Amino acid sequence: MSLSILSSSLKGSVLKAVRLSAATSTVARPASVWTSRLYSTEQSGNNNNSSNNDNNGNRDNKDNKEGNAAAASETESAPADASKEQTENGKPAHEEALAAKDKQIAEIKDRLLRTLADMENLRQRTAKEVSNTKDYAIQKFAKDLLDTADILGMAIKNVPAEELSESSNNVHLKTLHTGVSMTRDELLKAFKRHGIEPYDPINEKFDPNLHQANFQVPMPGKEPGTVFDVQKIGFMIKGRVLRPAQVGVVQGTD
Repeated sequence: MSLSILSSSLKGSVLKAVRLSAATSTVARPASVWTSRLYSTEQSGNNNNSSNNDNNGNRDNKDNKEGNAAAASETESAPADASKEQTENGKPAHEEALAAKDKQIAEIKDRLLRTLADMENLRQRTAKEVSNTKDYAIQKFAKDLLDTADILGMAIKNVPAEELSESSNNVHLKTLHTGVSMTRDELLKAFKRHGIEPYDPINEKFDPNLHQANFQVPMPGKEPGTVFDVQKIGFMIKGRVLRPAQVGVVQGTD
């Protein structure tokens, strides 16, 4: 009884083992098949890529060779084309262009120098005008005061010398004369501070630029054209005549 049970259990175990082995072999076989197929597909793709790369490389090499040949052809033809670019005068075009540029530069330089010279002249004229305006700004005012100086001078001259002597008892006249003389002196000092100088041309040769002849008188023993009388002295301002001296001139006897 026990042997039959043991035998039946062994048979069952053997059958299970056989079935399990069959199932394992059935499942494993398709995996190996798919693996071999995948490997063959990858090999085919690599072969195709290698073939395409070779074709592309050959095409690029061909294009590079054609480009180099074209560049070499253009380089060889450039000197020939440049040698053909001649002007009507028989000179190369670039030399004529350079000559035109040099001429244009010379003209611009000449205009620039002329402009600079004009600006310098303008600057000098402006500076001179400013200086003259500053120096002669009081010219009109000073000319109005010249009559005052003349009147004071005439008042001093018209006082008799004997009235100013020590023996004279006319004290008031002496004091007045002293005051008028001091006033005239101060006025002349003020003129001098501003560049105004008086000049008395008595016994000098007549100069129409400095003197104004009011009359002429023939005088034997005196050289014709000599100033023998000064009615009003002259004044200069900064080397320019502010007022010419009004004089009498010796007339010639001829």
